[in-house]
Order: sequence, then structure tokens, then C-alpha cells
Amino acid sequence: MSVVSRGLQSLTRREILRFVRRPYNTFLPPFITNILYFSVFGVILGDRISDIGGVPYIQFILPGLVVLGAVSNAFENASFSIFHGRWNEYIHEALTSPLAYWEMVVAYVVSSALRGILIGILIAGIGAAFTPVRTLANPFYAVAFLGVITTLFAAFGVIGGLVAEDFDHLTVLNQFILRPLVFFGGVFYSLDALSGVARTASYLNPMVYMVNGVRYGVIGVSDIQPDTSLVVLSGLTVAVLVVDVWLFKRGYGLTD
Repeated sequence: MSVVSRGLQSLTRREILRFVRRPYNTFLPPFITNILYFSVFGVILGDRISDIGGVPYIQFILPGLVVLGAVSNAFENASFSIFHGRWNEYIHEALTSPLAYWEMVVAYVVSSALRGILIGILIAGIGAAFTPVRTLANPFYAVAFLGVITTLFAAFGVIGGLVAEDFDHLTVLNQFILRPLVFFGGVFYSLDALSGVARTASYLNPMVYMVNGVRYGVIGVSDIQPDTSLVVLSGLTVAVLVVDVWLFKRGYGLTD
């Protein structure tokens, strides 16, 4: 095994342990938040809303909440890890190591995507306690979409961590850009409920394709053709990863 491979494993392990060792910060907030989501939107309001696509409303919102938690945590983990390393200057340890730039990016992205996936599974487990989803309708699409979108937003998080100038910027990116896009991405409603400009504008929101892709994998219902969405999102993920490596090579935000 090469020194570079050991370095990649070590950096990835460090980044994974960084959030695993803080379970109260990593897992407790989404646990409580999603219990509230399912209680209010699924149970209290869900009984007053008719089925969508032939499935109960609480099952309809489950995949969207999984996407919301998964992409938010993947983005947050990567952006915070990069920025915190810049802020405290310990990221220079990785920069001066024999790691290739692409290996640094892989370590940050893989660890952040893993956090997103774990949170997604946690939310799915909470949802299963509120509504019976015994089997995945299309397991391949559920796994593929969750893997692609968490990797994509982990890669976006790397960019966010490099361009941020203070911790407030990270909050703005996550709370005021990412989350609103997810909420307007069809988490709580079907595109069939929209018409005219609102429906057309929804197709410009990339979250619509992610939410519907995971929804198709979990319950077999989607407003969007899943195959095309998966191919486009995979291509976008590769493109963003290339940008990440390029920024690391340039030293953007990493060197004075």
C-alpha cells in the first residue's frame, strides 16, 4: 500500500471521526427536527390532506425530508470542515502532506457524503415509525440518487468552505439558499398542484429532480423522469468535483 493511499485513508478517517465523536451535534438536531416534521405535517395535517399519487400524504413527504436532511448535512459538514481548517490553520497539515489534490478532495467529500447518507437513513427510520414503508419501490434509484446528491452537495460544500470569509457566510449558504430551494423542490407538494409560471419555474429548481428521484426510489411516485435526472445529476457531480480539485490546485482560499 502506498504512502498516498495511507494518507487518503487517514484524512478520511479523521473527517469521519470528527462528526461521529460529536453525536449530540450530528444526530440529535435532525432527530428532533424530523420528529416535529412528521408529527405536524404527517400526522396532524396529513389526515386532512388527500392522498397524492395514490399514497398517503405522510409517505409522500418522507423522501423529501430525507433529501432535505441528507443534502443539508453533507453540505454543512464539508463547508464547515474546510472553513474551520482554514480558520485554525490546521488544513495546512493536509496541504503539506504527500496527498494529491484530488485525494484531499475525495477525503472531504466522501466523509461529508457519508454523514449525509447516515442522516438520510436516520430520517427514513423516523419516518418508518410514523408510517409503514416496508420495502423500497425501486431500491436502485433510492440508493443511486441518495449517493449522487450527497456527493454533489458535499462537493458544493467544499466550494462553500473555500469561498466563505466568516462563519456567518456558511449559515447564509445553508439556511437562506440551500434549505429554501429544498422546500420549494416539491418536498411537501406535487408539481401537479402547480400551474402556469409556478410550475414552469419549479423545473428550474434542481432540488425538484433530487426530491422526485428519491421519491421514485422509495415509494415509486415521481413528477420527473428519473433516468434523465440521474444522468444529469451524476454529470453535474463530476463537474463540481473537477472544480473542487482545480480550486485546491490553485490554493484558492487555502494560502495567504
